[in-house]
Amino acid sequence: SLPVKGKSPKTGYARTQFSNGWAKVSECDMRNIILRRDLDAVRVDEVCKVVSGILRDPYTGREVAFTRGAGTSADVQIDHVVALSNAWQTGAQQLSVERRYALANDPLNLIAADGKANQQKSDSDAASWLPSNKAFRCQYVARQIAVKQVYSLWVTPAEKSAMETVLLRCPDQQMPVQ
Repeated sequence: SLPVKGKSPKTGYARTQFSNGWAKVSECDMRNIILRRDLDAVRVDEVCKVVSGILRDPYTGREVAFTRGAGTSADVQIDHVVALSNAWQTGAQQLSVERRYALANDPLNLIAADGKANQQKSDSDAASWLPSNKAFRCQYVARQIAVKQVYSLWVTPAEKSAMETVLLRCPDQQMPVQ
């Protein structure tokens, strides 16, 4: 039911159009909130930073041990399921600064992921990238659709086709809720 249009130009896009970093909720930033939500066996310091945990990576299906540190923190990254660049090109440039900030920090649009898989995805949409873990594709596409609905974004014809192809394999897939 999402509107279908072509992509707008990337003109004017900058990550800072969405925020200058993670939102804070009390003492926690959104990165640590998502790590706490998505990792198992989580250890947290006294200020709320996740220092270690185990990610059962939804994108690859592999288990990733997370340990906070200069050389290891990037092993688990927080992915914007609808990449901010893609959001910009599919309607977010028309949103207020506050709505773009909400999109960038919305737990519905955030998921802990294997760092390499997240880098591979980059700013792709469902037409150009899907998780290698085929068992997660239905949930992934449903989450993208939910985010795009919440923020009044559209899909391209190729993106819609890719989403429909994935969802044909799982007709009972439910939309995630915030």
